[in-house]
Amino acid sequence: MKSLRYTLAVAFLAISSTVLLSAAQKKLTVGFSQIGAESAWRSAETQSIQDEAKKRDVNLKFSDAQQKQENQIKAIRVFLAQGVDAIILAPVVETGWEPVLKEVKRAKIPVILVDRGIKVSDESLYTTLIASDFVSEGRLAGEWLAKKLGGKGSIVELQGTPGAAPAIDRKKGFEEAIAKNPGLKIIKSQTGEFTRSKGKEVVEAFLKAEGKNIAAVYAHNDDMALGAIQAIEEAGLKPGTDVIVVSIDGVKGAFEAMVAGKLNCTVECNPLLGPAAFDAIEAVKAGKTLPKKTIVKDEVFEQSVAKDVIGSRKY
Repeated sequence: MKSLRYTLAVAFLAISSTVLLSAAQKKLTVGFSQIGAESAWRSAETQSIQDEAKKRDVNLKFSDAQQKQENQIKAIRVFLAQGVDAIILAPVVETGWEPVLKEVKRAKIPVILVDRGIKVSDESLYTTLIASDFVSEGRLAGEWLAKKLGGKGSIVELQGTPGAAPAIDRKKGFEEAIAKNPGLKIIKSQTGEFTRSKGKEVVEAFLKAEGKNIAAVYAHNDDMALGAIQAIEEAGLKPGTDVIVVSIDGVKGAFEAMVAGKLNCTVECNPLLGPAAFDAIEAVKAGKTLPKKTIVKDEVFEQSVAKDVIGSRKY
């Protein structure tokens, strides 16, 4: 009888150990809802998160929303059904998230926002936001351009996706900066949807309407600026000389354009958010309290330094 009890006890301990070991070894599963692949910056962010997931042996569920909020909302509900441990969300626009995020909150799944914020009445619907200060980026671009133009000139603006946090904030910061210079004026402003092709198309229209009256192009991202450069060249003008071009993001293509003398300045917006996003997930899973927002440090790069730093750029 004692022998039977001993055998059962050993078997129970073995099963319990296996269960505990299995639980300890269970892979973390994270859902990542990405806006799309509209720019080199966006692709670099996606790659950073995918690389970091692989490095940490995380099971990453990836969804490309192709610029549509409804696709992101569907993806989040799929992640819920899959029972993910956390969700990383790069929101395409600021509003319209409350219903689905309430579902996520009820499931007690942490939501890490990356690169763009949202507007909700209850901030507990997301855990933390890891992003750059878009208003500051716009302000830095505006201050640089005001100095470059000597406080005078007509500017055309390529805005990002309507309703997107960086588009709203980069416009706000830029306008704040140039308002200090009465001789500077935005004469045309239109969305280029953060894409090179649309940026080119819009600037072609601007050039037809305003011609040589345009002193500078301010683009909310580098890809639109690169499209603008193509349009300026095709109009028989020299980008970087006849028309000053300033943009935001700091992707490799922007540095190549600066080395070629076609782009005058880019304000960095670091997309390599993978490590910070997964640090945040691990921290919240460990019961730690996170700051509501973590600001990523950015800087200004002028054409004059591009050749020296392009070799060290990671995106």
